[in-house]
Amino acid sequence: MTSVDAQNFRLAVLNPGGRDHEQHFAENRSPQANEHPPVNFHAYSACTNGAVFRDIKRAIASNWPVLLLLRGDFRASERALAELKKSKRKTAVALKETGAHQIAQQLSDPSRFARFIGIVCQADGCIASTPEAAELFRSFRADGVDFIPTPYPIEDENWNWAMEHRSGIFVGTRELTVPTRNHFAALLAVKNLSDETKEPVTVFNSDRRHGAKLIAEIGFRKIRVHEKRMGYRAYLGEMARHKIVFQLDRSRVPGQVAGDALLCRSVCVGGDGAIERIAFPNTCGEKRSDDELIEIAQRLLTNEGQRQEVADGATKIAKEKLSFRGGKEHLARFFADL
Repeated sequence: MTSVDAQNFRLAVLNPGGRDHEQHFAENRSPQANEHPPVNFHAYSACTNGAVFRDIKRAIASNWPVLLLLRGDFRASERALAELKKSKRKTAVALKETGAHQIAQQLSDPSRFARFIGIVCQADGCIASTPEAAELFRSFRADGVDFIPTPYPIEDENWNWAMEHRSGIFVGTRELTVPTRNHFAALLAVKNLSDETKEPVTVFNSDRRHGAKLIAEIGFRKIRVHEKRMGYRAYLGEMARHKIVFQLDRSRVPGQVAGDALLCRSVCVGGDGAIERIAFPNTCGEKRSDDELIEIAQRLLTNEGQRQEVADGATKIAKEKLSFRGGKEHLARFFADL
């Protein structure tokens, strides 16, 4: 793949019948408040200055290669793939929900599982946002599978949320009812960290009265609880005020918590998502116990030099392995080889 080919590469991400509106990511365009941020699967199109579509015909009309998202019962994705193949549009597929618990839930139904296998075998290729999803795809086809971590606009100053003065602990998870998120365990750990370091805590509560009551019972010395959702840029601004982002997630997800921390030029402690393992190898949850992660968090909260060293190291790794430029080149090579 030549640099000229990569430069001209554009990708259409198709989520057939999805809720997100059609969105184009033009070059040198400032982010708009009402648009979906260029993260997760939107990032695959954003890094190529491509577009996200929900209408099959619109995606075909772009004349670009297509990344087809698989979600729900896969029926809409199956119909979309048939249309794309009829139009001779080069198409790769990707699971929209790739946490270990999400994959297990989706594929536990025999009919849905059979449909999934058929789609994977008929597509030109498969893109996985986690190494585990790549292994799953390779169970059903020998070639045309690649792990491409979701890229982040780390080189774009519009997405640089670095702050000079930081304080507190930001809890990166929020789902009490998903066992692998370990959100309750994270809250207990952060409570003890706050007691020992006197650092305040910030948490988003998505479980309404149940979550609020639980947080109150834990008895934080100083905590800020957000009950309402906020826009992505406001969310990053909130995260960036803190010394560390802490989580005990064991879901094998793509890793947006760590990705958000990268944009904040912050430190992520814990989590075993793909981005966590790549950008924060010395502080992620891979092969580390909860006690080890708590010890790491305590050290970073009280040692600014070490904390900055981890943040700078993560930024360097991200620019090398997770940037929009690198993501575009990786995607261009992948589709050229199909």
